Amino acid sequence: MTWTRITFVTGTDTDVGKTIATAALAVALAAGGNTVAVYKPTQTGVLASGHGDMGEVTRLSGNTDVHEGIRLTDPMAPTEAAFREQRQLPSLQAHVQKILALAATRDHVVVEGAGGLLVELDGAGNTLANLAAALGGTASTCVVLVCRSGLGTLNHTQLTLEALHHRALPTPKLLIGSWPAAPSDVDLSNRQRLETREADFIGALPEGAAALSPDTFRRLAPEWLDT
Repeated sequence: MTWTRITFVTGTDTDVGKTIATAALAVALAAGGNTVAVYKPTQTGVLASGHGDMGEVTRLSGNTDVHEGIRLTDPMAPTEAAFREQRQLPSLQAHVQKILALAATRDHVVVEGAGGLLVELDGAGNTLANLAAALGGTASTCVVLVCRSGLGTLNHTQLTLEALHHRALPTPKLLIGSWPAAPSDVDLSNRQRLETREADFIGALPEGAAALSPDTFRRLAPEWLDT
């Protein structure tokens, strides 16, 4: 499968496995000797000295080329967290410039969003969708949509697909963020439906992938994804 230079990772909801998916993508894209940077525009819910999503990406993937636009303490949407701390969020253009600077000297840049596709990243109401659209005309981009396997995922996935289509963004690649060791009939049926949508289905991360040792995670990650 042809892979683009800039990949945006979003989810149908929060806690669907975006960070683990980002770590797995960082491993899989680097497997052929490519250089990969990872960028998180807004990190919330972590103390200044704490272990955030980019720290988890480094722990699992071994990739230390990770970057954050801003880090906020409260575990809330970025605009609300920034308001509580009386801090100004980076502008959309600041994120664009940072990503382009990373892409200029790396083979791939993986950008992990906050929550779902339409969570606001700045005070002007811009979202990850706006960020992807802003870069769509300047670089080769794609979106990876991380979804659940259980009840409700088909509706949530379709809503996000429609939001992407409405904004004329590329059809995303679908990835199940946590595939159960003992899938139910619902899980199996949903996976079959996800695999047959117009979007490319690129794989499923096993349940508990984050609990694997980093060495095991790095060895197996390329097998989980069709990159």
